[in-house]
This record gives sequence, structure tokens and C-alpha cells, in this order.
Amino acid sequence: MMDIVDSSTRSRMMAGIRGKDTRPEQVIRKALHARGLRYRLHDRRLPGSPDMVFRRYLAVAFVHGCFWHHHENCRFATLPSTRTAFWRAKLDANRMRDRRAHDQLLSAGWRVATVWECALRDGRRAAEAADRVFNWLHRTKRRLVVQ
Repeated sequence: MMDIVDSSTRSRMMAGIRGKDTRPEQVIRKALHARGLRYRLHDRRLPGSPDMVFRRYLAVAFVHGCFWHHHENCRFATLPSTRTAFWRAKLDANRMRDRRAHDQLLSAGWRVATVWECALRDGRRAAEAADRVFNWLHRTKRRLVVQ
């Protein structure tokens, strides 16, 4: 299947995709802030530069885009029909990097939450996701996945 735009337009579009302060991140941050939680953003001293760091709880949260982190069994995690070998390698490398960062954080004593973009697509589900993260922070469970 051919791309519907030329390669220079596609390149410009892809270059405009941000790695931090994305819409899903802003949604969950706003909801957690409204619940009284305070956090640091994108601490580069920690493996994977977590999107939110809750030092008080020795916990971090990652907000993953379903496409870029290839969320399994998610309708938003489709593989592009052009240059599939390139995209498969790129998305697999992203997942391996995520797994490595999570393992390093867990072995250093941090608790790790992963919030998937698809869990934040509508207001009700976003509020439920924020509640799950809020409740997780106040418990001792090491991992949380919100999808």
C-alpha cells in the first residue's frame, strides 16, 4: 500500500511527534495533580527517564503511546504497511529499552507503573486510570499496568 503523502511531508509529520509532554501525559498528570499528588517530570538520572517520579513513594510512572511502545493486543498499535521490517525493528527496540529500564528501576528498589495511551482516550477511563495510579501509590505493590 502506498503512503497517502509524499516522503518529505511524512518526514515533517513524524519529526513533529513529541517524546515528552504528550497529550496522554498531560491528561494523567492533570488528574493526579487534582488528587493532590506532586511529582517531578522526566528525571534523566533514572533509567528510562520516567515521565513522572514520585520520590515520596519511591515510585515512577511511564505513560506509553500504544503505537510507539507497541502495546500488545491494542487496536492503536498497528504496524505500518510500508517499510514493515524497519518499523518492526524500531518498535521491538523500544519495547526492549522499556523492559530494561523497568528492570533496572525495580532492582534499584523503585516501584513502576505503566499507563497506556488507550486507557486515557476518554474522560471516564482517564479518571479511572488516575484513581488506579493514586491507589497504587498508597499501597506496596511493586508494579502496575493500566490499559
